[in-house]
Amino acid sequence: MSRLRPALSEDLPRVRAIVEAAYSPYLVRMGQPPQPMLDDYAARLAAGELQVLEEDGRVIGLLVLLARPDSLLIHNVAVDPAAKGKGHGRTLMIAAEAAARDRGYRRLTLYTHITMTENQAIYRHYGWREEARIEEGGFQRIYFAKDLPSLDHETGQDPKG
Repeated sequence: MSRLRPALSEDLPRVRAIVEAAYSPYLVRMGQPPQPMLDDYAARLAAGELQVLEEDGRVIGLLVLLARPDSLLIHNVAVDPAAKGKGHGRTLMIAAEAAARDRGYRRLTLYTHITMTENQAIYRHYGWREEARIEEGGFQRIYFAKDLPSLDHETGQDPKG
């Protein structure tokens, strides 16, 4: 059984290893390291922005959420490639939606590199819509957004079904 929890300093080597394994296949395609490979995870930890997904006592995924004025931004979501195909990515995305609601947001945003076509297809499949294509920090990014339905306060369910 997996559980999401705030990251601890002892998780940082494992977080970096997951990021390396998850994003290194894109090095050739992009011609540069993807932004998550350059991120400062110790700073993310210190800011309370980093969570890890743990299964059987081992960190298998991570989630970095950043507060924005109009949305909660999924800055990074990654699963150890050895644990892919078991629904862990979906678990992390559902957790991001819950975190957005808990923080009072009605909208989630994320971005991906233009060459990460697999990610784009996944996001569209789960109801995300493309909002913009921009160059930012030397990266060609596609921004996606997802509006979150209001939940019934008594049942915790979407009142529209």
